[in-house]
Amino acid sequence: MKVSTAVATPSPRSLRARDKLMHTAERLYAEHGFANVSIRMIREAAGQRNKSAVQYHFSTRDELIQAILARHAAEIDRLRAPMVAELESSGEVSRRDRIACVIAPSIEHHIELGTPSWYGRFLAQAVVEPSLRDFTTEANVSTPSFQRLEQLRPPRGQERDPGLFERYASMTRVLIVHMCAELEGDLATGRVDPATAERSWRELGETLVTAVCGLSSALLDQETGVGADQGVVSGGGAGGPGG
Repeated sequence: MKVSTAVATPSPRSLRARDKLMHTAERLYAEHGFANVSIRMIREAAGQRNKSAVQYHFSTRDELIQAILARHAAEIDRLRAPMVAELESSGEVSRRDRIACVIAPSIEHHIELGTPSWYGRFLAQAVVEPSLRDFTTEANVSTPSFQRLEQLRPPRGQERDPGLFERYASMTRVLIVHMCAELEGDLATGRVDPATAERSWRELGETLVTAVCGLSSALLDQETGVGADQGVVSGGGAGGPGG
């Protein structure tokens, strides 16, 4: 007798429930923080009567959060892919080109999400959560488009201070993630006019690219011997830099 090993396809109703739980969890975590939101609160806010709904779809809290992060990483990957393809066909790629290719897809994703949105503030919580920090970074840097972008990065020079590169990575991560979270929050509360959302996001994106280029030049060029056009930040909003 043969035992079937086929995995049942989730029903449309099940997929809708899963999606509702993810959207609700993202909003609650963004607004209140991970420590102040229980699985029960998520279930009730999502309108799920089944007391085990979250466990059924995600098993644990961290798996729920990882699913949310992975979904956003996939969307950012979709936006980055054509940008990387353009760089690959252009021949010479500058430092600013590569840094823009890291930051711009995340900015475009925020624009697509509309206002209000919660991803920026949710991500700001995840990057400082000990059990999620590594996954948060990996979810961005492991995407196909990012791996292709890494192939355009010139080799790093000899480092006199091995810890400098990690500090630079942390600085850029904090700068990008928390500036996006701040703008998202300002748009949600009206401190920044929601009617100017797209313009505000694009202005922030340009400012971040300029700031990270400056940080890369100031910290890495003399230390590693990398030329003025060879630094690059590696990792989406939550990643670290590459040399």
